[in-house]
Amino acid sequence: MHLQRVELFTKKEFFSFLLICLLIFSYSLLIDYKHYKQLSRFDSALIDARVLKQYSKKKGKKEYQVLKLKSSNGTAFYTIVGKSFKEVRGKKLYLEIYPKKLTFYQYLTSFYAFSKVISIDEQLSLKQKLNLFIASKHKDKNITNIYQALYSATPLSRELQGTFSSLGVSHLLAISGFHLGVLSALLFFIFRPIYAFFQDRYFPYSNSKLHLFVFVASILLLYLYFLDSPPSLLRAFVMLIVGFILYDRGIKIISMQTLAVTIVLILSFAPRLFFALGFWLSVSGVFYIFLFLIHFKHLSKTLQFILVPFWVYFMMLPLSLSIFSSFSIYHPLSIVWTTLFSIFYPLSIFLHLVGFADIFDSLLGSFLLLEQDQTTVKLDASYLVVFIVISMLSIFKKGFVWLLLSFSLLIFICSVYQVT
Repeated sequence: MHLQRVELFTKKEFFSFLLICLLIFSYSLLIDYKHYKQLSRFDSALIDARVLKQYSKKKGKKEYQVLKLKSSNGTAFYTIVGKSFKEVRGKKLYLEIYPKKLTFYQYLTSFYAFSKVISIDEQLSLKQKLNLFIASKHKDKNITNIYQALYSATPLSRELQGTFSSLGVSHLLAISGFHLGVLSALLFFIFRPIYAFFQDRYFPYSNSKLHLFVFVASILLLYLYFLDSPPSLLRAFVMLIVGFILYDRGIKIISMQTLAVTIVLILSFAPRLFFALGFWLSVSGVFYIFLFLIHFKHLSKTLQFILVPFWVYFMMLPLSLSIFSSFSIYHPLSIVWTTLFSIFYPLSIFLHLVGFADIFDSLLGSFLLLEQDQTTVKLDASYLVVFIVISMLSIFKKGFVWLLLSFSLLIFICSVYQVT
């Protein structure tokens, strides 16, 4: 007999849940406001911050370097240093900043502040040691940067960002739910036989699914902490936990309610993620996957597996063009690259561990050359608003799904026309 999975909440329970989360959100926001007042209380403030990005910039005849930093409490901000300032990417700085006329909104998003670097912490973090290990295995700095982005969430250079954006594969380099899914499957595949060996001999009545999930989730949590909780990866991890809890209790996982619960939970404890682009792009990807699986659940699993990559590509295209405005004749091939990446990613990790890290270097170098034919294709904000409205309506009625797909296909055809 087939048991039907139940919904997570009744309407009354859902509103009660929202009320509790609203209280948590208010408290979290109050803590952020307290940190904001401490930072902006005087004309200057002394803080520790880690350098996320460092790049050169020229304005008129003046050359300087821009640093993007993140403090220990999650505050992101920009500052500038002289053009001869040493390479400090990934290092922790102790500096005095001058947050003149800083608003609370700027504090929650990001802001610019004049600063004076007092000292540089030369002690290498675990992430820096990993990046040095990766750098020692590759000769090309772009290839090194790609692997550092994949394994340690190191930001790509501005040039590589533009390249991968025009090729439609930016999502592959930003560690997110896709990577978390591959890693969790890999860990489960490795440890399942080991657990089964001991289970058969010492604890045959144990709940293997629960124990393995707790073990794998613990490793992923450590990895999340190691990477300093990138928004997209945090969303994926929380959803993994929520999804397993629901599955274990016989509650439906593939529903917009599950996604809504995940979003509300994360924003309740981390309000500043409301302004994080990576977080909302990650949410959008899951939203469109769920939309497909809900409305086309009658299709076979094989057909769903084949169609989902195409569906996600066309659904995310309007968002990609609105934000990045980059397109090339190779952009549609991102569907193929995404499929192949699920093999490349775990294989590349294994090759780095066994001493054959540079096997794919020439292939990646050739891949980067494809970007030369990129074109700027900017989607007007009004079209994006219409697309989002239709997307919301598609939750409730399948007819809007076909309208949504038609809208995306039209944008795709217009984009291809501009590059041919």
